Amino acid sequence: MNVLDLLQNLMSQVPILVQPLIVAVAAAIPFVEGELASVLGVWAGLDPFIAAIAAMAGNFASVAVVVVFGARIRTRIVARRMRRTEFAVVAKPVIDRAVGPDSSVVEPKTESKGARRFKRFLVRFGVPGASILGPLAIPTQFTSALLVSTGVAKGWVLLWQGISIILWTTLTTLIATGVLALVTG
Repeated sequence: MNVLDLLQNLMSQVPILVQPLIVAVAAAIPFVEGELASVLGVWAGLDPFIAAIAAMAGNFASVAVVVVFGARIRTRIVARRMRRTEFAVVAKPVIDRAVGPDSSVVEPKTESKGARRFKRFLVRFGVPGASILGPLAIPTQFTSALLVSTGVAKGWVLLWQGISIILWTTLTTLIATGVLALVTG
């Protein structure tokens, strides 16, 4: 018995309405994702369109959870840092400039022009590139967590991760369907 027969035999033992749910749950697992889950679904005998949609839904659901919770965690960390900074300012006399350890005047740090430019560049060009090319290197869940942790807006990350999931899952589903047609003749 070859791998295709084994997958198809296993899938035939599951009720037809549960089969796409299995693909969606598999797609939510990092490193399996929509790409591999749709391939497994197609090879197991599911209709390619149903396998792709189920895989996309499962992968996007896991990415959405990572983005929402990652953004909440980041917000809390930033708020805690701000409270610590406010506490430090309240605890010390308020002055325009701080005195360094060598009695030199130290200006308060503001975000540099380069840092602001980098954030704008990341939002404009980096998120699409990281989202679309990211699955070649790391899972979409990891890419999403990384982007949200740097301060990229949740909506922007979800949009580009969704586009990436659709592109890659469609591509792998089409390849899997073609390979299956060649193998089964």
